Parts: sequence; C-alpha cells; structure tokens
Amino acid sequence: MTDSLAAACDVFLVYQRDVRQVSRHTLEGYGRDIRRFVSFCAASATQNATSVREADVRNWVAQLHRQGLSPTSIQRALSSVRSLYRFLSERDATLGNPALGVQAPKQGRNLPKTLDPDSVNHLFQWQPQTTLDFRDMAIAELLYSSGLRLSELVSANINDLEFNERIITVTGKGRKTRALPVGGPALKAVKKWLSLRPLGSEDLRPASPLFVSTRGTRISPRSVQLRLQRMAKFSALPGKLHPHMLRHSFASHMLESSGDLRAVQELLGHSDISTTQIYTHLDFQHLSKVYDAAHPRARRKDKS
Repeated sequence: MTDSLAAACDVFLVYQRDVRQVSRHTLEGYGRDIRRFVSFCAASATQNATSVREADVRNWVAQLHRQGLSPTSIQRALSSVRSLYRFLSERDATLGNPALGVQAPKQGRNLPKTLDPDSVNHLFQWQPQTTLDFRDMAIAELLYSSGLRLSELVSANINDLEFNERIITVTGKGRKTRALPVGGPALKAVKKWLSLRPLGSEDLRPASPLFVSTRGTRISPRSVQLRLQRMAKFSALPGKLHPHMLRHSFASHMLESSGDLRAVQELLGHSDISTTQIYTHLDFQHLSKVYDAAHPRARRKDKS
C-alpha cells in the first residue's frame, strides 16, 4: 500500500466502486469528503497516510466548522475519513485510525415554537358558536392551562378532572401519573363543553373520555391537531397552531414568570431536568430582546 495520502484515496475510491459497488451518490460523497481532507493535509505539509495524526483530523474538523458546514455534514465527512483509514488499516496492521477519537460538533437543538402572551390572549378571545367549537376551546384552554402532552389530553377521562380541587390527573410517558393544577378559564371551558354532552351514541359516564368526536368516541390526536389549526385560522393567528405549541407556551411563560425550573420540570413530567432546560434558552432569548431594545449601549452604532 502506497504511503501517499492522495494515492491511498484513489485506491480506496476504486475499491468502493469496483469491489463494494456502492451507489454513485455514495461514491461521490466519499470522493468529495476525502479529497477535501487530502487537500487540507497537503496544505499543512502532511502528504503521507502514515503521517496523519488525530490532531490533524481535529484541525480539519475545526476548519470545516469555521467554514459554516453543518454538524451533520461534518459528521458525514468524518465518517468518510474513518472508512478510508479502516480500509487502509485492514491492509497495514501497523496503521491506526486517526479519525476514531474525533467527534463532530453537536447538532444545535431546535428551540420549540411558542406563542407570546398577547397571542395566547388573542386566541382565547375567539367566540365559539357550535358544540364542537366549545369542545375545541376547552381543549386549547386545558392544553395551555396545564401543559398537557397531546397523548395525555386524548387519553384523559371525565373522572380524571376534580373540579373542586381544580386538578387533573394524567398518565404520561412510562405510564407515570401526575396531578396538575387547572386554571379557572380552563375549568369554565370544560364545564361548558360537558354541559353539551352526550354526543352521538355516547353512553356518558364518569369514566367516559373527556373529549369525544361527533360520534361519541374518544377524539383522535389527528382531530385535535386539525381543530386547533382551524381555531387559529379563525383567530387570525400567524402560522399553524399545534398542541405542543400550547404546551411549550405554558412552560415558557411559567418559567419566565417564576424562574423555578424544578417546578416546571414537575409540571411537564420530564424525568430529566436537562429536557426542561431548553426553556431557559427561550427565556434568555426574550431577555436578550428586551436588553437590546432598552439598553442605551446594547448596540453600539458604527460611527465610521
């Protein structure tokens, strides 16, 4: 096996094409990634495959990151170099794999979309007209009031809600149950909805589903999603409204008002507080906007 990194790259690509017979798309990806690595090494006077060290691979990854490549693209490029050196080490047992211990930058976590308090208030100013409208209002109020997951909402029964205690008991992930407070507007909306039951051939009992379809059967998650989108459209809210947006809004507004991350974790039913900490990023974004708008030296103007 030749020591030249460029020549080793060519041998590897021929092997992938003729022996492994990978797809054209895969072969082009390998070639693009590995030739980029070869060019980087050549620029730093590292010409031989045996001369490449882990530090060289780390420096290459850092350069890709500075050039604006996404973590996913960098991970793919790293995988290509690992495959190259796996191929080479199978032919030369003394050759290690300098890319094995190198990790791509972590993929940035997408922040959940939320409604600001004004948008929430605007949503709940919508005036229901039909039985299903009143049901939809009760659904939206309960999602925002208690931060329910969609699955928790559709699986709730009438007797899960204790009106005197203003509490609803839900079953979340891992079959774990938790009791959640329910706000006054949500309780009022649910009472109005219950006063319009039964629907269809429904046999209304304490253990009946809290929310049902026109046939009297438990409402489906998809129906909740579509009805909330309809409600948002009639309320002239920009974009789509989905159940988790109300849950995210509940969490963000609770954290913004209280600053109590542990309490929000308990309310959301997160087993790991790191899951809840994403809402601290939302809170910081809000604070940053306030700072930039209000502080006289937040954004220094360029006088040049």
